[in-house]
This record gives sequence, structure tokens and C-alpha cells, in this order.
Amino acid sequence: MATTDVLKVTGGKAGSIELDDVIFGIEPNVSVMHQVVNAQLATKRSGTHSTKTRAEVRGGGAKPWKQKGTGRARAGSSRIPQWRGGGVAMGPKPRDYSQKTPKKMKRLALYSALSDRASENNVLVVDNWSFENPKTKDAKEALSSIGAEGKVLLVVDDSDINVWKSFRNLSNTHVISPTQLNVFDVLSNDVIVFTKENLPTSAAGTNPKSKTADSDEDESEDS
Repeated sequence: MATTDVLKVTGGKAGSIELDDVIFGIEPNVSVMHQVVNAQLATKRSGTHSTKTRAEVRGGGAKPWKQKGTGRARAGSSRIPQWRGGGVAMGPKPRDYSQKTPKKMKRLALYSALSDRASENNVLVVDNWSFENPKTKDAKEALSSIGAEGKVLLVVDDSDINVWKSFRNLSNTHVISPTQLNVFDVLSNDVIVFTKENLPTSAAGTNPKSKTADSDEDESEDS
């Protein structure tokens, strides 16, 4: 297993920790990551777009002119698609864009994304954040101390309220809980920061609550 330093938020090292090869040491599967990210983005679409057909546009009940003898083309309604003010032919209607993705595929995509970041030494582990009070200035200094540059994804436990409040105003950071860890957020950020407690291992799953999260997700998909 590869090892990485455990960093202090004040600067320096607090030891080292092993990165699970099952999660951080595999060959990234680009095609699977692409498919899962597409499914994530598709699920976010509201699908509320709608256009009116000729049957739904107001008016057009009367025949514009008689069938024959005018020299003009035949017309049965003023709301036909080729006329101004008419309906839309084959336009978009409300639909559900969500895609069902196998659980194993989502897991492989997440492991591939984490392995890709780990191969570039962009997976950092901190001892603990230990913020006594929410303060954005302290959060900014902590990121500088651990060498997190660019767009940063912080994996923080839900109970660390001070940490959430400290980082939420920084434009280059995104804070999520361990159960929300996903492919899109990992690939959208340059550096991923864990703590020793929530660093994923294959023995416990992607995170301590992954089994519950997966089961809930499957139930929602089935419904």
C-alpha cells in the first residue's frame, strides 16, 4: 500500500497513513467515469421544458379560408406549425432524465477518480481540523499550511459544524460529508482532503455509512 503524510492544520506532519490500494491504487477506468458523471448530470436536470402543440395553442378553430378557389395553399387551421403563432411540431415535453446506474459501476467510477487524484499526489490527509470557532481566516490559513492549492474538495463529518461554517465562504472550496462523496465532485476539484477518521478503506466501504447510503439509493431508484 502507498503511504501519505498526515498533516497538521498549523503546518508540519503528524505521522503517516496508508492509502488502500483497492480505492486509491487502481488503474482509472475513464469510460466508466464518463458514464457515471453523465448519469449524475442527467439526474440533476429538472426536465420541466414544454412547448405547445397545435392542439394546445389558443385559437385556430375556424378554417382560415375555403378549401378551393382562392389560389392559396390549403389550410385547415391558423395554428399549424409552419404558420406564425402556430404550435410546435415534435417539440420538447416534460420528461424524466434520470438514469439507473449499477452500484458496482458507481463504486468503480469513484475508486477510479480517487486513484487518479492519488496518482498525482492530490489526496491529502489531515490529523484533525480542530476549529474552536467558525472563522474563514483560519480556514484559509489551514489550506495554505497543508499545501492545498486550486479547487479543493473537503470531506468533513456532519458533526464538525465549525469546519463547515469556516470553509463555506471560500470560493475555491467545496465541503461534503463522507456519505456524499461522488465521482463528479472528485473530478471537478484539484485536491481532495480527508481526515484520518473519514479516510475511506475497502474494509469499511467507501465510508463508514456507505452500506446504508447504497441501500437507500437502491430503494430510491427502484421506486
